[in-house]
Formats: sequence, structure tokens, C-alpha cells
Amino acid sequence: MRYALNLIFLSLIFLSGCDVRAQEVAAIGIPTPTPFQPAQTASDSVYAGSAPTPLSLPTFTPPPVPTLEPTLTLNVDATPVTLPGPINPLTGLPVSDPALLNRRPMAVKVANFPRYIRPQSGLTLADQVFEYYIEAGLTRFVAVLYGNDSEWVGPVRSGRFFDENIQRMYQSYLVFKYADKRVLTYFNATDFADFLVVPSTRACPPFRSLDSRNVELYSNTYFNTVAWKDCVEKNKLPNDPPSFRSGLFDENYMPPFELAGNMIYTYYSQDAYHYWLYVPETGEYARFQEMDDTRNGQAESYAPLVDRVTSTTVHAANVVMLFAYHTFANPFDEDDEVYHIDLTGSGEAYVFRDGVGIVARWSRPFVNQPLSLINTATGAPISLKPGITFYEVIGTNSYADQDAGEWHFHHTTP
Repeated sequence: MRYALNLIFLSLIFLSGCDVRAQEVAAIGIPTPTPFQPAQTASDSVYAGSAPTPLSLPTFTPPPVPTLEPTLTLNVDATPVTLPGPINPLTGLPVSDPALLNRRPMAVKVANFPRYIRPQSGLTLADQVFEYYIEAGLTRFVAVLYGNDSEWVGPVRSGRFFDENIQRMYQSYLVFKYADKRVLTYFNATDFADFLVVPSTRACPPFRSLDSRNVELYSNTYFNTVAWKDCVEKNKLPNDPPSFRSGLFDENYMPPFELAGNMIYTYYSQDAYHYWLYVPETGEYARFQEMDDTRNGQAESYAPLVDRVTSTTVHAANVVMLFAYHTFANPFDEDDEVYHIDLTGSGEAYVFRDGVGIVARWSRPFVNQPLSLINTATGAPISLKPGITFYEVIGTNSYADQDAGEWHFHHTTP
């Protein structure tokens, strides 16, 4: 039955997103509890942005050069040729507007629950996306936008301790909608406090609501990365581009040892689960998200996760499973499920690209650089496929099984 559903869902992969209303589906029924709203200060009232970007460019193939006789006069065609733009270090793909890479990336917190906030906006325009466990069986995304812009990214939700890893790795602005007081107090005391972007009563930062959304205001806040450029210039915020190491991507990379990786299931909880399906026609993975919980023996149910902005299914050239320590600072944090997720050092990983799975280890030798991925069998670096990379962060106590190209990852925490 599950494979029959896959065939049906595959036909929907590039259909436009539907407007999912609150009364039709509900996850837990209420947003996750993040009620703390910080007082506005000069350090947290304004920050982020940039300008729009075409998503694809033609590849220029020069014509063959003729062999000329010494007395032959060559008629040169002076018609200008547009070559692909500079390469985005976070996707390995060209961008048409060099100005997009001459700025700081934006790491935007994007909600995944309650279910009625779907479809989200901007996930298919991100360069890299991280998903991780927050609390109460639910997950959240951090979308890193650098080579593209979107007037709508969200719904934006609250910050977590984990977000520090992303801010530091990508040297980015961190865009979120408030946070637990413990988290915000810590963030405001760090050396990246000037890069925190939260709502204020002013025009900057450019947060706004989507009129067509029939949901409560708290789950209806979106960030405009295009308008952020004006905020940065107006407030003279730091926006110097980071320097990222090269060599992360290779279209033709093929590991010496591989396993089929056609379907990748991740079970965060009975409320939050999904799978990625490899689509040979596109050479990428398409995301299918749960539609209901699995309590009382209820069967799993899925639908394509759609991006409202691009009207396409969320997709990724690479899907990377990261095993990371989930800990609590004290018993009070444990009672509230205020997790500390450690993405420093190294840990177990699985890399999926081109329909194959690679047993790997992740490594973070530099605090201000994206993760490195190492082939466990050979000790050699793994090259990602050019395109969007989606990271799934699960606990070190998690377990996995695979058979005939179908992988199942089960998240467990302390």
C-alpha cells in the first residue's frame, strides 16, 4: 500500500501548493510554547537582506575554432555572450547576480508545526536547510539563504540553542521570532549578538503577515530577505561576505563503496515523520511529510511538502543524516525540553545523493565553516551534488536500518 501511495505522490511532485487551512489538519493543535517576547533594544531591533536571483542559467558551449590558413581573414562575431555567473559556495551552482554573494547569509527559523501552517514559504530557495527536534515530538527548520532571495520566508518561529551552530558555521544573520528567556539571554551575551534579527515595532526588520493565511497571528509571520538589504544599508549593519572553503561540491563524484538510497524515512516521533523519495528524472530527492499522527495504531499517511513561493515540492540534491548529542544543562531545562544539540567535533553521518547512500562521518574542524563529510570506508572527503542540501539532525542514541534502498532512521533523545 505504501508503494502505491508513492506512485500517486510522485505524480504530484511539481504541482502547485494548496492552501491548508487550520480546520482541515492540526498537529498538536497549538503552537509550541515560546511566549517570551524580549524588550526591544538598540541591539535587537533592526537587522538582515538582499536582492532577487534567477534560479538557473544556460550553459555556454563555445563553437569549434576553425583552422586558419595564413592568408585567410577571420570575420569575428562581436555578439556578446552571457556566461554563467559566479559559483555559490553553498550550492556549487552559478548565480546570475554577483551582488547576492557579496553579503552575509540569512539563517531563518521556519516552522513545521502546527500542521495547518503548511505549506511553508522559501524552503526551495534556500541553499542549505537543517531540521532538528525541538520539543513535544516536533521539529523545526533553519533555512540558510545566500544565493537566492524571497519576499516570503516562513512562518518564522522562535530560536533555540541549536541555532548557534548554524549562525557560526555560515557567519550569518540569525532570523527568529523571539525565544525562551534562557535562550535569548544567552544569545544576547554572545559575540554574534549584533547578528540577531527579531521583530520590532519598526519597519526594520522586514517581518510581515500573509493576508491569505487563516491562522493565528503568532504562526503568521514571514521574513522578506529582499527588503532586508535596505535595513542593512539604513542602519549601517555589518554585511561583509564570509569566506567559505571551496571543493564541497562535485557533479561527477561517485563513491567507491555505496548502497542504494532511494527512500529515506525519518521518524522523529509519532507526530513528526517524513520520507525523501529519489526521483531519477530530476536527479534529486522529493520530500513527503506526515499528515497525521500514528497514535492508537493509526497508519502512516503522507503528502508532498510544498513551497508556497515556488509552488513546487520541497526537494534536495543531497540529504544528510547527522547524529549529534542532545543534552540538558540542568533538570529545569530537562523538564521544559530545552535541548543543547552539539554540532562541534565529529559524529556519525549518512550521505544520500544520486540514489545512493554513503556511510560517513561529519566533522567540524572550523567553527565558522560548513561541515565536512568523510567516507567511513575510505577516509576520503565526500563531495556533495550541486544543489540544495538538506540536513536531518537526530540524537546519537538513534538507530537506522536499511534494505533494498529503503532506509529508516528513528530519532531518540536522552
